[in-house]
Amino acid sequence: MTVNQLSIFIENKSGTLVKVLKTLKDEGIQLIASTIADTAEYGICRIICSSPAKAYEVLKAAGVAVSLCDVFAIELDDEPGRAADAIELFSREGISIAYLYSFLLGGKGVLIFRTDNAEKATKVILDNKLKYFEEKDLSKLA
Repeated sequence: MTVNQLSIFIENKSGTLVKVLKTLKDEGIQLIASTIADTAEYGICRIICSSPAKAYEVLKAAGVAVSLCDVFAIELDDEPGRAADAIELFSREGISIAYLYSFLLGGKGVLIFRTDNAEKATKVILDNKLKYFEEKDLSKLA
């Protein structure tokens, strides 16, 4: 019910992001979604890609500070307010969203998020019959 996400810690200086992206490019790994949150000294680049385990290994081998974690990915209709409706379901159950990002794919919205309670989030997704992606689903899209 989850997908793998890379979290990459990169310094805020010229060339560090390109090293990460070029390493993935050289290995034929396709980005599906990415986001960067920054502070004054470093950034956290979060990536959903076609081969997360391989990406993790090649980035580690290249000396990049990277971790792999599970996040939820749910499909939404491409209509105003659908993200708010979905997040409200989790909020009603007292589930906090640590972070989220979204993108459009094939006419549908995809909401990627991490929660403070994966077990309760799974129950909300199943109880509300939300369409979710698993790793095998996303790799077909890349």
